[in-house]
Amino acid sequence: MKILRIIPSMDPKQGGPCQGIRNAIPELQKLEVYNEVVCLDDENSEYLGQDPFPIHTLGEGKTPWKYNKRLIPWLLGQFHRFDAVIIHGLWLYPSTAGIMAMLAHRKKNGASPKVFVMPHGMLDPYFQKAKERRMKALRNDVYWKIFENKVVNQADGIFFTCEEELLLARTTFPNYRPKKEINVGYGIQPPPSYTANMKKAFVAKVPKWNGKPYLLFLSRIHPKKGVDLLIKAYLKLEKELGNIPQLIIAGPGWDNSYGLVMQQLAAASSNIMFPGMLSGDAKWGAFYESEVFVLPSHQENFGIAVVESLACGKPVLISDKVNIWREIKEGSGGIVRPDTFLGTENLLREWLQLEAKQKQDFANSAIGVYKKLYSIKMAAQAFSSSLLNN
Repeated sequence: MKILRIIPSMDPKQGGPCQGIRNAIPELQKLEVYNEVVCLDDENSEYLGQDPFPIHTLGEGKTPWKYNKRLIPWLLGQFHRFDAVIIHGLWLYPSTAGIMAMLAHRKKNGASPKVFVMPHGMLDPYFQKAKERRMKALRNDVYWKIFENKVVNQADGIFFTCEEELLLARTTFPNYRPKKEINVGYGIQPPPSYTANMKKAFVAKVPKWNGKPYLLFLSRIHPKKGVDLLIKAYLKLEKELGNIPQLIIAGPGWDNSYGLVMQQLAAASSNIMFPGMLSGDAKWGAFYESEVFVLPSHQENFGIAVVESLACGKPVLISDKVNIWREIKEGSGGIVRPDTFLGTENLLREWLQLEAKQKQDFANSAIGVYKKLYSIKMAAQAFSSSLLNN
């Protein structure tokens, strides 16, 4: 089987969907599923040549919509080589171009290839309701009426990463009538085994760590992530309970306006640390040396860092707005509560009051949830099966 993926950018700095593609393709190759990618990056991008699959760059798109006049002609000249096409993401020109090219191709060539859309959480109602997104929500309303409803409804199916994403997508926009809704799942590569260098790299980034297991937040420092709820809940419990594990808040955004406000809020405790973005050995050291991962997010489509924590044998404390919360709760991979101050306080309180054996039981279950649901091997098999059967 040959697959073409359409995505605005494959620059690794973009993370998210392009990282998901990079995770999946090597495992899909083992199943004899061949992949190519077309994107709107500069043709001299530094990352090119570092991936074991072809990436076609057509040049950067113009305007915030990322219009590129080369995309549709390129697709029309290439569609015949593929069995399936997957459009990654919405709200930008590549999704519209993918469907326009599909319709033009089928007028002359029949129904092949099948075309699917993978929204990666972009149909979540949060993005239309959040107060700080009013202008973007208005833009999305307009785009939906003009372009995006045709993308969603005319594609052969919509691929979702989990059941919650599928259910939420039904509630966001009128005239949402996809031909098929398919939960294809998602997965990550297994983490590297623990080494002493990981701890050493982590210590270099967090010199004030006391050497004991801690609570770990590892994600963008952004209002959507509930960082303020986490800090306020931690401060309250530290005052109430006294000696509790340190809290490490790692990720990009620590030095922007919101991040600086969060650091001011956390200044009341010497046990809250902001080491910035962690990568490589320092990142894996952060997971392995922690006792639990915390993410009280207001919206999270999948949460790669959540699954990375599970894969390292570390339980997760998450809100019920992290879309894989159902699976984690059912598998006893962590604790789930609402994305409110009280919910976040209860997340921490319940964890801190557990006995050592109970915490270890959660840790054992965490890695079981990863292996059963989110290993890249399982995800690739589910993805391949979905393509073959739809």
